[in-house]
Amino acid sequence: MLELVWRSHAPVGAYEILEALRKYGAAAAPPTVYRALDFLMEQGLVHRIESRNAFAGCPQPEQHHVAQYLLCEGCGDAVEIEVGGLARRIANRAAEIGFIVAAQTVEARGLCRRCQQTAPA
Repeated sequence: MLELVWRSHAPVGAYEILEALRKYGAAAAPPTVYRALDFLMEQGLVHRIESRNAFAGCPQPEQHHVAQYLLCEGCGDAVEIEVGGLARRIANRAAEIGFIVAAQTVEARGLCRRCQQTAPA
């Protein structure tokens, strides 16, 4: 399943994974796919792209971190970035107002360089 998530730069949804598994002859149900994705997230191998209800492979699974994503509205690619200290700053600011952050997802939408070059002027 990890290979199916990693095969492109575009995030992949659980039902896309399920369809790909069926093409390979694997009999899997949605709960099985979601459990496997939960396990991969717990291991730090994939991240969930909240706004797309999809998953992307993590290029730094050996290092625990909170990822931020640049999402291209043209081609659908997702690029993981890590802005140093951003997750900590959000958690600290939240704590100042009495809020405990359980999870963070930071996503920025726009156009990648390739799509900017091919977009009509």
